[in-house]
Amino acid sequence: MKKVIAILISCSLALAASAIAQQDEQQQKPKKEKAQPARSHPANEAKPAPKPQQSVPKQHTETKAREKAPQPTELTSKPHAVTKAPGKEPGHANAGKEQTEQRMKERSATNEAETANKPPGPAPAGGRNQSNVAAASQTNKPPANKLNAQAKKPDPQTIQKIKTQHANFRAQPRPDKVPAATFNQSYRISGSEQWQGPQYEVFRSYHPEWHDQGWYRSRYNRVELIGGGYYYWNSGYWYPAWGYDSSAQYYAYDAPIYVGSHAEPPDRVIADVQAALQEMGYYQGEVDGLLGPLTREALTAYQADHGLVTTAVIDEPTLSSLGMS
Repeated sequence: MKKVIAILISCSLALAASAIAQQDEQQQKPKKEKAQPARSHPANEAKPAPKPQQSVPKQHTETKAREKAPQPTELTSKPHAVTKAPGKEPGHANAGKEQTEQRMKERSATNEAETANKPPGPAPAGGRNQSNVAAASQTNKPPANKLNAQAKKPDPQTIQKIKTQHANFRAQPRPDKVPAATFNQSYRISGSEQWQGPQYEVFRSYHPEWHDQGWYRSRYNRVELIGGGYYYWNSGYWYPAWGYDSSAQYYAYDAPIYVGSHAEPPDRVIADVQAALQEMGYYQGEVDGLLGPLTREALTAYQADHGLVTTAVIDEPTLSSLGMS
C-alpha cells in the first residue's frame, strides 16, 4: 500500500515538474521572437498560391492590339489631289511610290495638252520640220462634202485644161449607181417658185412633156442621144426629150441643164463642172458626166458658199461663177 502511494506521489511530482518546465519555455519564447524580428520563413513553409489569370477572348485581344498600334498620320493639307491606283489598300507599302508616279503621269499629260493647244512658234533656222509641214497640209485641206467658202476657184488655165481633157467625153448610163428619174407629168422642180430672176425662169416654168420624134424634130433643130437618153436644145439649155425613144430614156435628173450659147453636149459640161468642184474639194465622186445625187450636193454646197441660189442644177449664174460660161 505504501508503495502504491509512493508511486502516485512520484508521478504527481513528475507531472508538476513537467508542467513548470513547459510554462518556463512558453515565457521565454516571446522574448526570443522580439530579439529576432527579421526572421525569414522556413524553406518548407508553403507560399500563397498565385491568383489564376482570367482568360481574355481572342477577339478582344486583337481589338486592343489594333487600338494600341500606331495609326498613319494624315496630311492636313494636300497641294494636289492624288488619285489612288485601283485595287491598292491605303496602307500598302508602295503607296508613296505609286502616288509619286501618278503625279508624274498627271504632270506629263498636262504638259502634252498644253503643247498641243499652244500655237506654233516661228520656224527654226534651216527650214520647217517635214512632219509639221505634212500636218499643216492635212489640216488646211478642205474636208470632203463640207462647206468651204475660202476654197480658191480654179484659174482660167486650169479651166481650159479641164475642158481640153473632156473634149471627147461621152457619158455612159449607170442605173446601178445613179438611179434613173421616171416620167411624171405633174412634176415640178422643188423650191423653184422661190428662185427670183430671169435666169431662173426656165426652172420655174419647167414641166415634163411626152411627145413622139416628129413633134420634137418639127420644133427643135438639135435632138441628140446623150448618156442613155435623148435631149433637145433650146436657147442655151438642154431638156429631156420624154417619149422620143422609149428604149433610150435614162435621165439622172429631170431638169434643164444650162450650157451656154455654144450648145455643148450636157454630159461634157457636167464633167467639166464635176472636175472643177473636185479641184476645190466639194465633189468627191467620179467624173461621169451624170447629174446624180453627189453632183447635186456638191453644186448646192458651192452655190451656198458663193452667194448663189441653191438650185442643185447647172444654171447660168453657177457656170459663170466657175468661169465656164
